Amino acid sequence: MTLHHEHGSAPRQSPGDVVISVRDLVVGFGEKLVMNGLNLDVYRGEVLGFVGGSGQGKSVLTRAILGLVPTRAGSIRIFGHERDKLPSKERKALEQRWGVLFQNGALFSGLTVKQNIQMPMRETRDLSQKLMDELAMLKIELVGLKPDAADKFPSELSGGMVKRAALARALALDPELVFLDEPTSGLDPIGAAEFDELIGTLQETLGLTVFMVTHDLDSLYSICDRIAALADGKVIAEGPLETLLRSDHPWLRAYFHGVRGGRLAAATAD
Repeated sequence: MTLHHEHGSAPRQSPGDVVISVRDLVVGFGEKLVMNGLNLDVYRGEVLGFVGGSGQGKSVLTRAILGLVPTRAGSIRIFGHERDKLPSKERKALEQRWGVLFQNGALFSGLTVKQNIQMPMRETRDLSQKLMDELAMLKIELVGLKPDAADKFPSELSGGMVKRAALARALALDPELVFLDEPTSGLDPIGAAEFDELIGTLQETLGLTVFMVTHDLDSLYSICDRIAALADGKVIAEGPLETLLRSDHPWLRAYFHGVRGGRLAAATAD
């Protein structure tokens, strides 16, 4: 597969390019702190890969940014707005500027693919059924599904088709920012590579900013401009892939230089 980005070649970003700014974030459940003073910036137009050990809170951070889990301290600014301080109307308008692909797709099982894609439109737009049908078919084509997928239910789809249908729903409102939670999990290597290529193509074509939680080394190598790593409730390293490969942190060394990471490190060194 053709690499989507030349790692380390991304232009220097300015503060005005920050789409997501997380500062001193604390998130916990009961006595357990999942985030403890976490700081992170996501820049306009980049694909940021977010990695961390199992149970470290990668998906929790995504949900905290989206406002789906409460925070105990710190701030989250998206498109320059501190989400929790916005009035309800402005917050709803802000939320329409992003789309989300949840882990395992999270499609509504009782709705067809077309109806799933139209759900955000029904909730936020005053559109005719004819226009929603046309828009849904455009999104279906955009993610590489055949037109006959429109009237299928999630149970009738393969794992890869579920991911694509869920991505089409995430793109339903033409967002500027997309959150992807383990987008290639459960896919075979060929399906995962094809999905990575799709994400890269859509990012370039639509000018998206992509926040991608993943554990897939191939995804990090093929489409991510920068990578941020989570451990002990904080971002322990961030930057282009080469920066993280040089880190001496024990978890990063185990992750990138273990048996599965050997090919990645060797390929990057070429």
